Amino acid sequence: MATTGEDSAVPDEPGTEPLAGLRVTELGTLLAGPFCGQLLGDFGAEVIKVEEPGRGDPMRQWGREKPHGKSLWWPVLARNKKSVTVNLRDPQGQDLVRQLAAKSDVLLENFRPGTLERWGLAPEQLWEINPGLVITRVTGYGQTGPYAQRAGFGSIGEAMGGIRYVTGDADRAPSRAGISLGDALAATFAALGTLVALQARHRTGRGQVVDSAIYEAVLALMESLLPEWELAGYQRERTGSVLPNIAPSNVYPTADGDLILIAANQDGVFRRLAGVMGQPGLADNERYATHGARGAYMDELDDLIAAWTATVNADELLDRLHADGVPAGRIYRAKDMFADPHFAAREAIIRLAHPEFGEVPMHGVFPRLSGTPGRVRHAGPALGEHNNDVYRGLLGLDDGEMAKLTAASVI
Repeated sequence: MATTGEDSAVPDEPGTEPLAGLRVTELGTLLAGPFCGQLLGDFGAEVIKVEEPGRGDPMRQWGREKPHGKSLWWPVLARNKKSVTVNLRDPQGQDLVRQLAAKSDVLLENFRPGTLERWGLAPEQLWEINPGLVITRVTGYGQTGPYAQRAGFGSIGEAMGGIRYVTGDADRAPSRAGISLGDALAATFAALGTLVALQARHRTGRGQVVDSAIYEAVLALMESLLPEWELAGYQRERTGSVLPNIAPSNVYPTADGDLILIAANQDGVFRRLAGVMGQPGLADNERYATHGARGAYMDELDDLIAAWTATVNADELLDRLHADGVPAGRIYRAKDMFADPHFAAREAIIRLAHPEFGEVPMHGVFPRLSGTPGRVRHAGPALGEHNNDVYRGLLGLDDGEMAKLTAASVI
């Protein structure tokens, strides 16, 4: 059984989640579309994932480590979903999608623009059978514009949206964040847009297209990058572990070889840090007394702090900083998360039963809702595990129809 990570006073029963009763047909593959489906499923939506017969979503094979030959990515990304198989290139498969769309609230896809249209599944055609259908489309460049037809992966969207240029050290080429950031951002904005479109449907009764582009999702996180350039002529550059002109906010060494991040750039917080360091006069020194001054003398100040942190073991250093209200912490790896008491107390890591792995740990459902929390009901399903449930139970197909579709490799 899954540990929900929510207040035990909240009923852990089917139908209690906020999106219970919402049905999503997910046609996408890889990350940008399916992560949106995962987010909706986490809060109770019934997500019917459509996969290619015999192969399934490529994410079933992704990941560096594959115990038992199985992906460790799939149980997380496909959690809470139902898997059905459909050959989307076959007219009979396209008809199955129409039947699913007729009974769904949301159709989610992340194909290149025009793909649904070639399959006879254009929004206008789907709205003829279900006017309230929300059609969520996740792509690299969006549904319109001169680049719409280009192949668009997350890494390209990260580059175009601006985050790659400012990530890494100044003396090296732009770096990757270490996760599929662009895909996840586009999927998160797609989930937001889907919920907004569903809210609008309450007033209008009509569905609409949610157009989430990877590069625009990245651009949305770029803070004041655009006005800085046009109005101030300032080009943000890569700055490694620091924030330009904001100090102290850096990673510092400890006596036992650890690294601690300290963020004490506000005046009051810096005064507290100076006290912990045993150098209260630093807070009155004209070179460090104000936000602007500390930014101007950032390197010098960082050297002073590093010289002090290097004399204290990490645990003692953190205890002293936390006791005086100075924001600080370790840079966590997975093993640190499993050992941390705060992760444990909030059940931020949950464990699910799995037929091959026995048990799979993964992150819980965030954000936490006090009255109608989300929950993880099961790990990613086997390919086609829910064919009977969906095709017989939802669409009402009989034995003969199921046999014909199977024989024709449609499902």
